[in-house]
Amino acid sequence: MLNYIIRRILLFFPTLIGMTLVVFLVMAWSPGGVGGSLLNQVGNMKANQAAAIRKYLTERYGLNEPVMVQYVHWLNLVSPVGFSTNVETHQRTFGFKAPDLGFSFSKGRPVSDLLLEAVPITLLLNVVTIPLIYVISILVGIYSAYRRGSTFDRASGSILLALWCVPTMCAGVLLIGFLANREYVQVFPTGGLHDTLATTMSFLPSWASGNFERGWLLDTMWHLAMPVFCLTYGGFAFLTRLTRSAMLDNLSADYARTARAKGVSERVMLFRHVFRNSLLPLITVAAQILPSLIAGSIIVESIFSIHGMGLLIIEAVDARDRDLVLAEALIAGILGLVSYLISDLCYALADPRVSYE
Repeated sequence: MLNYIIRRILLFFPTLIGMTLVVFLVMAWSPGGVGGSLLNQVGNMKANQAAAIRKYLTERYGLNEPVMVQYVHWLNLVSPVGFSTNVETHQRTFGFKAPDLGFSFSKGRPVSDLLLEAVPITLLLNVVTIPLIYVISILVGIYSAYRRGSTFDRASGSILLALWCVPTMCAGVLLIGFLANREYVQVFPTGGLHDTLATTMSFLPSWASGNFERGWLLDTMWHLAMPVFCLTYGGFAFLTRLTRSAMLDNLSADYARTARAKGVSERVMLFRHVFRNSLLPLITVAAQILPSLIAGSIIVESIFSIHGMGLLIIEAVDARDRDLVLAEALIAGILGLVSYLISDLCYALADPRVSYE
């Protein structure tokens, strides 16, 4: 198992190089190139200002050099092993160094600082969303399979099919239009993660001077309700039907009938025998949930004005901010590869027949 993990981690590097190279080439060969939004404003600037912007972009990103040379230079900056230049002696040495994600010219800040602010917000959305998807989907899927053909099974199937057909963008707009609109039912806020007075609130809900104060934690949950629903319902609908199908296949298997014949209780038979043998399809889908949620957060964060990775990458792509786009592609690639590795390890835990030796 250890040898397999080491091999998979070593394969991360060529995979990430291939992913970032594709993103790099798309940006380099796209109309306007790097800094497209800045160059579009050149026509409204004075000649010296326009020349200064072109000179800055050319020197900062080496735009006068071949594309592959530019990519190798960026790869050397973000790599923990490579060439580094001593500021005092101006000598280049090869060895371990601190990765440099670059500087965002559209934000005027280091890329690492922007990511330190945005990544925890997107991870918070996913940390809340993934357990909800799995817990609810597994319970509903198991009950639907056990009560196959019942009213609950048919009703849940119809509702889940309807949810699966609703696009995330449409759901977000409808939620804001009806549940955050004062003309209809103003139950939830329109966007953001916190109220403007959240910094003055206590952490937990409390009563102060006879008035209820929801506190920082409840305020965050209140703001996360609609974004989490938009990220949840699609995966919930798909995973529930997948769980139901996997459970039905195993409920009709010989070992399930043998367990019933031996007097094993229905609860033990369902969860200890049938559900365990139904885990493999769920694990396969689990590897795709984290990357898909990160991609889905681009839409959700844009609709609800949440300043996470999704909203940040939209602004970076619009400005053709190369360092910021490449850094976000690198982070998303790492998270996706780690999720696939965890999925492979879960195969071995769920099924003793799976071995990577």
